[in-house]
Amino acid sequence: MTTELTIALAILLLPLVSFILLIFTGKRYNEKSGLVGTAFLGADLLLSLYILFAKIPSEAKVWDFTFTWIDFHSFVNNVPLKLDIGIMVDNLTAVMLVVVTLISFLVHLFSLAYMKGDIRYSRYYANLGLFTFSMLGIVITNNYLLMYVFWELVGLSSYLLIGHWYEKKSASDAAKKAFLVNRVGDLGFFIGIMIVWMQFSTLTFDGIFSSIQNGNIPFNSNTWLTAAGLLIFCGAVGKSAQFPLHVWLPDAMEGPTPVSALIHAATMVAAGVYLVARTFPMLTADALLYIAYIGAITAFIAATIAIAQNDIKKILAYSTISQLGYMVMGLGVGAYTAGVFHLVTHAAFKAGLFLASGSVIHAMHHALHQVNDHHTDAQDIRSMGGLKNKMPVTFWTMMIFTLAISGVPLTSGFLSKDEILAGTLAFSKFSGHTIIPIIGFLVAGLTAFYMFRMMIVVFFGDHVDRNRADHLHESPRVMTVPLIILAALSFFAFYSFNPISASHGWFFENVTTPTVVVPESVSATSTEEFVEEVHHQHTLAMILSVSVAGLGILIAFATYYWKKISADAVADALKPLYNFFSRKWYFDELYDATVVAATIGVARLLAWFDSVIIDGIVNGAASVTRLGSVISGKFDSIVVDGMVNFTAYSAGFFGMLLRTIQTGKLQTYIVFALIGLMVLLALYI
Repeated sequence: MTTELTIALAILLLPLVSFILLIFTGKRYNEKSGLVGTAFLGADLLLSLYILFAKIPSEAKVWDFTFTWIDFHSFVNNVPLKLDIGIMVDNLTAVMLVVVTLISFLVHLFSLAYMKGDIRYSRYYANLGLFTFSMLGIVITNNYLLMYVFWELVGLSSYLLIGHWYEKKSASDAAKKAFLVNRVGDLGFFIGIMIVWMQFSTLTFDGIFSSIQNGNIPFNSNTWLTAAGLLIFCGAVGKSAQFPLHVWLPDAMEGPTPVSALIHAATMVAAGVYLVARTFPMLTADALLYIAYIGAITAFIAATIAIAQNDIKKILAYSTISQLGYMVMGLGVGAYTAGVFHLVTHAAFKAGLFLASGSVIHAMHHALHQVNDHHTDAQDIRSMGGLKNKMPVTFWTMMIFTLAISGVPLTSGFLSKDEILAGTLAFSKFSGHTIIPIIGFLVAGLTAFYMFRMMIVVFFGDHVDRNRADHLHESPRVMTVPLIILAALSFFAFYSFNPISASHGWFFENVTTPTVVVPESVSATSTEEFVEEVHHQHTLAMILSVSVAGLGILIAFATYYWKKISADAVADALKPLYNFFSRKWYFDELYDATVVAATIGVARLLAWFDSVIIDGIVNGAASVTRLGSVISGKFDSIVVDGMVNFTAYSAGFFGMLLRTIQTGKLQTYIVFALIGLMVLLALYI
């Protein structure tokens, strides 16, 4: 263990210490428990920054510490069968450590004011620590075994955070939904790990990738390698809310808003994208094509749903799903660095969007309380308006975040989105799958439209209720400082000094595509040719991206600011389509009618089988046993006891008869003896 790896291990364990400390002694700290948790994460962030600045210039590609946990003392395919585990830090890990700890620290800081007075304040901060520990474990491990352990811990801790206000049925239901839907994807992930273990006898990334590079393919078939990659990808489908397991994420908005920022920005949902990036070297061309289409479909479906939502957090939730689809699509087409880059940039502006929405909701709750309005939904954008002057810091930071997610030049989102779109164009040229870039540019336009729709309705114009407007005010500084930090990180300069291209920035130079060691490349061309084609397509991608984003913004202003287009008239004219989008493509209804109904039906059938058949057999056996017991009892009491009692009665009867002649007098016995002798003599004679 080097000093750097020891520090990396400390980064992993500090949030766990925070969790243990607060879960057992949190009530003693009361309001100070938030400061304790925030202090631990602040130290964690500083250590992560140290690791980043130490690793990026380092000549070593990977810092690794591995040890044998279990040695089975046997061989499979001439390979020793043992279970190695450990930790590693490469450039991707170093970047992700900073991303996770930064977002978690800012969420801790923001929550000091947002969650003040909460009934379970200390438990909330304890669970934040557990969640951060789990996510850091996924990032820092060097093998699938520990990754799966931390993967499940993320599922558990997210369940606790989403259901923080479990007294609300909607919150407890959302927590259960998130937990159960993720189990579906995790099952596929587990099966994929088992295939890898059976073939390679190791679960370390280096061991698996080295074996594939040496020509060791599962069951000597590329199909099995594709299957293993796709099954592992199932874990990402669940965690990163990809189609068709995306339905849990919007419901997870029932948790506290800072939790939404933590789960939906850089941590839980990013785990799936990170898994795809980490597994990238073993993904075949067929697997990558499937992944690209799943990402594209997810991005499109979520973007269309976001257009018709009115809950500010639901809009951002579907925006998150759409952007996650973008990342997965980028990885699927082979634009590895672009996909990971968008994961990093998205972490900053999406966490900022959620925290800014939390600032708006916090102000709305205060204003509604002041006017004693208990009927208005504080999260419905239709009940807002005119917040620009009331909340200037929140407005300007949220505007920067919106510009970034819309892909407007000079923002980080512009750099990462353009690289993904250039990758889709290059991919379509080599593979012929032109629908993927078409969906990519269409989603870019839709994103710009629905995000500026939200901004215009919330911040521009006049507030819906003038009396309520008088009570609206900016959030406390402890809530606005994280917004300012994230807004600064949403500018291009933090990633590349070139405002129109990230390809020569520090990120692209240090977090490069890993060597593709699978038998098949991303396309018919080599990786170098693909990268070269991406450079050729960059200018076209940039022009098209800015054009569609500008068109989306223009339509949003024409509809909701200048009122040149009537949104209600369009909704009425396209009512079936509008209802289809607003009802989320009826996915919940579809799952209720199929998966849920089938599950409940099977459960009822099993309950009937259990109560009628199983219980019938058990109860029948009990009845037979009981009848046998009654017969046995009667036989025992009448026959057996009768014989015993008859014997006793007979003995008593004869005893009573003999008792009359058994006087105890010798003279009497002599007389009876003489009489008996006389009788015998008489009979004889």
